[in-house]
Order: sequence, then C-alpha cells, then structure tokens
Amino acid sequence: MAAPKKPVKKKATPKKKVVAKKKAAPKKRPTRAEKNAPSRKKSKGNYAKVKKGKGTGKKAGGGMTAKGVATYRKNNPGSKLKTAVTKPPSQLKPGSKPAKRRKAFCARSKSWKSERGLAARRKWNC
Repeated sequence: MAAPKKPVKKKATPKKKVVAKKKAAPKKRPTRAEKNAPSRKKSKGNYAKVKKGKGTGKKAGGGMTAKGVATYRKNNPGSKLKTAVTKPPSQLKPGSKPAKRRKAFCARSKSWKSERGLAARRKWNC
C-alpha cells in the first residue's frame, strides 16, 4: 500500500504595494465655435421663426431651415441631419421612411411644451 501524501505548503508571496492613481482632470468639451456648428442665433437664418398659432408646416416655423441643415452638414461631414417631414400624414405612404421619421419624432416630442417645441410639432404635423 502507498503511503498517504502530505499536503504541500505554499510559500507566502510578498504583498504588492497599492499605489493610488491620480485622477486626470476632466476633458474640456469643445465649444460651438470650435465644432464649427451653425450659430443658434435666429437672426443668422439657420432656424425658422416661431409664429404662434399661425397654421402648420412651413408657416408655423420651429426647427432648422434647409439653409441651416445645409450649413450644419457642410461643417460636420458624415452628418445625417435632415429637415422636417412637413407633408401631411394623409399624403405619406404608410410605412415609408418619411412616415416612420414623422411617427418617431412625434412620439419623441410629446412632452415638449415650450413655444419652439410646439412650433416644431406643428411643422411636423404632430
């Protein structure tokens, strides 16, 4: 019969010193001018004027104009920004891309209560 084996004791390894890492300073976010984004000033023509209670679609204002979208896309290559879907829902084919964009926007903007938000919702026929 074989003799029972004795358990082998493990040698203690020296503990490593834990050195606290210094946190790096938070990165500064680039400003609008550094990003070359279009100006948010209404006077620059990149945003439609808000006209309270003045119809729907283009007449109502709210959101970026085609000029503003073009400026933004020029300054941000690869951007997929598009203008609003302003066709009435009755003229959109159900399930088409514009109809889906409109439906998604309307769902996303349900809680918008500001004058500009309401104007944008009117423009999208929400």
